[in-house]
Amino acid sequence: MTSGRNALASWLLTIGFSAVYLSEFLGHRVEGQMVTSGELGIAGLVLLSSGISVVLTVRWAGRASAPNQDPGSASPRRRFLLAVFGAGGGLVATLAAAIFPNRRWGSVTGNHIFLVRPPYKADVARDEWGGSKVTGYRRLGRTEAFVSDISMGSGSSTGGRQTLEVAREAIDRGINYFDTAPDYSEAGSENRLGEAMKGRRDKMFVATKFCLPEGHLGPGSSVEAYMNAVEGSLERLQTDWVDLIHVHSCNDLERLLDENVHEAFDRLKQQGKVRFLGVSTHTPNLEEVANAAIESDRFDVMMLAYHFGAWPSLSGIIDRAAAKDIGIVGMKVLRGSQHHFLDWSPDERDSFTQASFKWVLSNPSVSCLVISLWESGQLDEFLYASGQGLRPQDVAVLERYRQLTTESDCRPHCGLCLDDCSEELAIHDILRHRMYFENFGAQKEAMRLYASLEKQAGVCIGCDAPCTNACPSGVAIPERMRGAHDLLSMS
Repeated sequence: MTSGRNALASWLLTIGFSAVYLSEFLGHRVEGQMVTSGELGIAGLVLLSSGISVVLTVRWAGRASAPNQDPGSASPRRRFLLAVFGAGGGLVATLAAAIFPNRRWGSVTGNHIFLVRPPYKADVARDEWGGSKVTGYRRLGRTEAFVSDISMGSGSSTGGRQTLEVAREAIDRGINYFDTAPDYSEAGSENRLGEAMKGRRDKMFVATKFCLPEGHLGPGSSVEAYMNAVEGSLERLQTDWVDLIHVHSCNDLERLLDENVHEAFDRLKQQGKVRFLGVSTHTPNLEEVANAAIESDRFDVMMLAYHFGAWPSLSGIIDRAAAKDIGIVGMKVLRGSQHHFLDWSPDERDSFTQASFKWVLSNPSVSCLVISLWESGQLDEFLYASGQGLRPQDVAVLERYRQLTTESDCRPHCGLCLDDCSEELAIHDILRHRMYFENFGAQKEAMRLYASLEKQAGVCIGCDAPCTNACPSGVAIPERMRGAHDLLSMS
């Protein structure tokens, strides 16, 4: 009896440990993180130990049926069933202990396995898309560089899924402009691109940001801090210089015109470590930031959120920038990337990305667009639009998309709702992080970004919702915000 109890206890403990570990392992995988060989090995050992425990318990049950068993004891079948049900009860208890005291397990592992939409994939590998390559190159303003019209980004929407192999394949297919940043995948993006560019650096135009792996450098940071940040990027990229350094995701003039960042750039340029200065912006203050950048005449490139139905005045801003020979890079070009989840025809869905790209590139003042990607199928799909003109049927697809996403897409991140929020929440950022989570499958990155916000949407629970009718596009802000907190909260 003692050995039986020990075997059963061993099985229960091992099953409990296995359940917790494997649930976290699955959560880790679903959240878009790369799984290392070491983690796979541990998962294998966990499964093996569970199997051994099962064998031990079965053998114990077998011994219970031996002729010399205690006559007053339960039948062998009953002993075996009790062992199995006991183990099942232990498993349920372990899972309950993992889920209920630890809400992060329930929200991240449980909900995210069963409720999250699948990561973005190219649904249809059409024959005509196969092996697509860049066929269009454009001049990037005063930099005089000619860059691929469809270029490679590596932002938060990749969720860390971008691989060295896909980055190298992008180069082989003609992409020569790479956009990265220290805070993309917590420096993982720069590290991968550094490896991918080995032996090809002279053929690549590389843009990164004044930034740290843990986030932006705020206004008033020292000249040395800005310079050290770039030195870190150079080390990760394994290069002596970057072509373009952006003031990253700039949301105010103080950071745009910070004297220290400009002095740092001038010093780095003199040292041959950077060539050109840029600014990226997709915030509610985009127009103010972009206009100030143009007027300052300090910036060689601007990377702007630009897509079908963006800010009405954005085309004028782009034209004024081009008149000063400032290169324009479009980003956020898929307007939320909801096309895989809409009730529309397969042809509309499959042509949406290419229609979006062609619309952005139909503006001759745009030098290129950057798109985050992480698989070969996306290269087939995306690069098929390179060098192609905009057709009436493309505009029809984009108009249909606009109609289907009006109530769910924080379209231009315009910020018109912000003054109606009594809690002063960054509604545009919260809904953007929700977009990464739901539409791109970048769960871990979305949750990390959400956790970094000073204020979160948990305060929306019980709020009287003065923002209800604040969105000019009809987005149901209270519902979307509460849903965002449920998805993104780690507590």
